[in-house]
Amino acid sequence: MDAAALQRSWDRVTKHGHDVPLFFYSHLFLTHPEVRDMFPLSMSSQRDKFVSALGRIVSHVDQIETDERFLQHLGRDHRKYAVIAEHYNAVGVSLCATLKHFLGPEWDEDLAGDWAAAYQVIARIMVEAAEISSEDSPDWFDAEVVAVERRMMDLTLVRIQPRQEVRFRPGQSLSMEIPQRPQTWRYFSPANAPRRDGSIDLHVQQIDGGQVSTALVRHLKVGDAVKLGQPVGDRLTRQDHDQTDLLMVAGGTGLAPLRAVLEQIDREWQQVGSAPRVHLLHGVRMPWHLYDRPVLRDLARERPWFDYTEVVSDDPSYPGTRGKVGTVAARQHLNGRAAMVCGGPQMVAHTLEELSGAGMPTEHIRYEHFYYAAASEHIAAPVLSRAGDFE
Repeated sequence: MDAAALQRSWDRVTKHGHDVPLFFYSHLFLTHPEVRDMFPLSMSSQRDKFVSALGRIVSHVDQIETDERFLQHLGRDHRKYAVIAEHYNAVGVSLCATLKHFLGPEWDEDLAGDWAAAYQVIARIMVEAAEISSEDSPDWFDAEVVAVERRMMDLTLVRIQPRQEVRFRPGQSLSMEIPQRPQTWRYFSPANAPRRDGSIDLHVQQIDGGQVSTALVRHLKVGDAVKLGQPVGDRLTRQDHDQTDLLMVAGGTGLAPLRAVLEQIDREWQQVGSAPRVHLLHGVRMPWHLYDRPVLRDLARERPWFDYTEVVSDDPSYPGTRGKVGTVAARQHLNGRAAMVCGGPQMVAHTLEELSGAGMPTEHIRYEHFYYAAASEHIAAPVLSRAGDFE
């Protein structure tokens, strides 16, 4: 495969903007109408995400082949859509038809062969992972909402109770479908380490114009039945009893997976009396967005291994630390630490640049690749997701 040719051709196609996903979906639904029900009724938030993610993954297949874990996670997670091998064929055919349409004479035998070979690699990894996963776990997990707390005007804390064990690691994410928005899934990170009773806490921020987050914050209620996908991601996880000191940088509800890791470390400290040094910086726009302040302040007072810093960016009257959380994080002691970064895409990209600029090796900075892209990175995003990752 000619990776450079794949990337160049995809860059040329994306210059056609919204015409690309429109053509792709028209072709897909006309040639394979049976897949239409796998997508949400409203495609407004789906069109660009699906095609851009698909093209980006395939055109950078040379990078993906060096680390298949992301696609394996993705293949397992897509079982919740009842995706089978034949669906990958349908998508591949429509992708190639779209490329041919927009590339014109450039779509020759060699380039078509490179795209076919690249797509085959992606599909094979995902299908194999899904098949192996299906041998010992369900396509999705049924769960019930057991608690809903509107913590702020635009933030709700939700506790759900799966009907069977969901095995996840602190720092991973789960996709969820709520009854108010059927066939539309969003990723959320448990804010707790696994519990004996299996319950899971979620921190949900309402996004302006967001179909799922708005419905969840305003209308989700105790007793509602929800579905959970397979756990995905490992960049924000740590091995049990790992003594590497951590700098945690959270933006908004990006706090959730880091809270789960904190709980994991605290359990270890209570068991064996030792823990790595951890400094958590929580960045928000306004001080009232520090929704978990009491718990985190108590933890900082009671645990010798934990420090906590609140960072507010948009309130000039705030008497504490002000500014962008990534900038503040870059002023901390970095030697010998690993960083975990979680928040919105812009916050994550800014923090990565600040930490790298301050001398932290990039291999020591951890963030989820299937959520975020740093300014100069080519990364993968979920391929067959009906709803995408963000509102």
